[in-house]
This record gives sequence, structure tokens and C-alpha cells, in this order.
Amino acid sequence: MKFELPKLSYEYSSLEPYIDAQTMEIHHSKHHQAYVNNLNAALDKHPELYDKGLDWLLENLEEIPLDIRVAVKNNGGGHLNHSMFWNVMSPAKASTPKSELSKAIDEKFVDFEAFKDEFAKAATTKFGSGWAFLAINKNKELEIISTSNQDNPISDGLVPILALDVWEHAYYLKFQNRRPDYISEWWNVVNWDYVSDLYLNAIK
Repeated sequence: MKFELPKLSYEYSSLEPYIDAQTMEIHHSKHHQAYVNNLNAALDKHPELYDKGLDWLLENLEEIPLDIRVAVKNNGGGHLNHSMFWNVMSPAKASTPKSELSKAIDEKFVDFEAFKDEFAKAATTKFGSGWAFLAINKNKELEIISTSNQDNPISDGLVPILALDVWEHAYYLKFQNRRPDYISEWWNVVNWDYVSDLYLNAIK
């Protein structure tokens, strides 16, 4: 089965005033769609890889044929990153993580506000295009990392549970070059129930 653009569980305007409808529509229907199209075009050259699944492709990049490896890394990562990005946001959300994730955050970062500061710093200081992630390492501990371009933490053996897109196309229409303002507003739409469930699944 070829990959498809996932439907959103909310309307493009649902995250306003924090993320504007025009940005959401362009980001989802144009940028994300392009990653899906380009990933499928690459895999059409080796159609047996469709059966492997997206996570496997990015976890095993060294096994991808050289002629499509970069395309799979970039476009597969773009597809996976954005699919998570849409899901970790919601117009109806809890303002804080569930108890298990909340406890893990306090143990790792002192408290929730300190975590948000550190995550925002990783997102703000990421040079150029990329992402900030909260991920689970092999010791089932939380880590904040940033990646370049469309790289995903699963390629390094981590399990991401929260993703923030800091490519300019994610915020430029509303915030122009004010990335810190975009990050500050984004906290208002994080779906902590969803993120908390990802955490529980990751530590099983």
C-alpha cells in the first residue's frame, strides 16, 4: 500500500488564535502532501519496501538501497514527523501531562515549567530547519533533542512522544521571524493526553 496523507482530527481553523488556519492548510495539504508524494515516488523504484512500514524504513536506513536512501530519509522523515505533529496538537486538550508522564518530567527536569523552558530552548536554538522532540531512550528515560531537516529520533534508537516543527513554513505567515513567539503560543495547543499515552506505550 502506498502512503497517504493522514486526515486531521480537527479543522484547519481549530487551533486559532495560536496557529492560524492558512498556515495549517498550507502546511498540511501542500508541505506534508509533498513528502508523501516524494516518498511514494522513491519507493516505486523498490516497491517491495512498501511492506516494511514507515518506522522500519527509518530505523533501518542502512538497509535501504543507495539510490533512494536519501529520499526515504528526508521524505519518510517528513511524513512521520508531520503525522506526529498533527496528533500532538488539539483544540480540546489537557493543559498538563497525565500523572505518569508528569512524574517522569519532574524527575528528569525538576518540574513542568523547567521542562518547557528546556524544550523551548532546544527548539529556539535549532539552527536552520528542523524539529524539537521529547523522546524516550533505551533506558526508558526522557530526553529533549533537536534534529535537522526531517530527521526523526527513531533513526537513532529513540522513541519520540512530542514533536515541534521549527521549519519556517510552520510559523512564518503569522509570526514571521519570531520563532520564540510561535513556540510560546504552541504550548496552548499541545494534546497532553495523547502525548501521555505515547509515553505509556513507549515504556512498556
